[in-house]
Amino acid sequence: MIEIIEFSRRFGNSLAVDAIDLTIKPGIVFGLLGPNGAGKSTIVKTIVGALKPTKGSILVNGKDITEFPVETKAMIGYVPEVPYVFTNLTGQEFLTMTAQLYHVDPSVIAGRASELLGKFGITKKKDDPIITYSKGMIQKLVIVSALLHNPDIFILDEPLNGLDANAAAVLKETLRSFSAMGKTILFSSHILEVVEKLCDEIAIMDKGKILSSGTVEQILAETGCADLEKAFIKLTGRKDIEREALDIINALK
Repeated sequence: MIEIIEFSRRFGNSLAVDAIDLTIKPGIVFGLLGPNGAGKSTIVKTIVGALKPTKGSILVNGKDITEFPVETKAMIGYVPEVPYVFTNLTGQEFLTMTAQLYHVDPSVIAGRASELLGKFGITKKKDDPIITYSKGMIQKLVIVSALLHNPDIFILDEPLNGLDANAAAVLKETLRSFSAMGKTILFSSHILEVVEKLCDEIAIMDKGKILSSGTVEQILAETGCADLEKAFIKLTGRKDIEREALDIINALK
């Protein structure tokens, strides 16, 4: 479980996240949805320990991330929006290094890595330098590295970037299986269609605030909208999409 309590994060004079409360329960896929700049990645980066709260607290399975940084990080598998890899290493070397950081039993590293690489279709590249990988291959490698230690909590920030349809399907099915096992899953994206189809519960945010949260049905009832796209537009304040599109066309004339 992830509990976010009165959490705020400032960058200088800019308030990126503004006193939000949110509980992400185990056993579901929870989607964090919002336009670019809404504050989603700031929340994610703070949960995984890359940033510190300006105010408030975040608990991972009951432990405060600022008081128990090592313990909470050990529980989490993280797929960042921008992958961080050492391109001079081979894929296998990168996975071995990552697994050792999480104290995975050395006797299971090779077998588990091989199985996961096979599921994402990059086994043949495992002994090649990462610098030779395509964007999609790097994304697959990062996903595999986040799964190696079999985390209780899986956090993904725009994880479908660069993935082909087959790999995306494998990842989605993996998340559903993880949720059935009682794991905690946070899926952050600005792509409404993916979040709507994949997630059991959703929080819609903009300008650092949670505007609505719950199941799709609950959000539709709250906003009085017929579908999630209309609810998202209503909540995030874009009043006249057709007018904006026409203005773009006119600007090109």
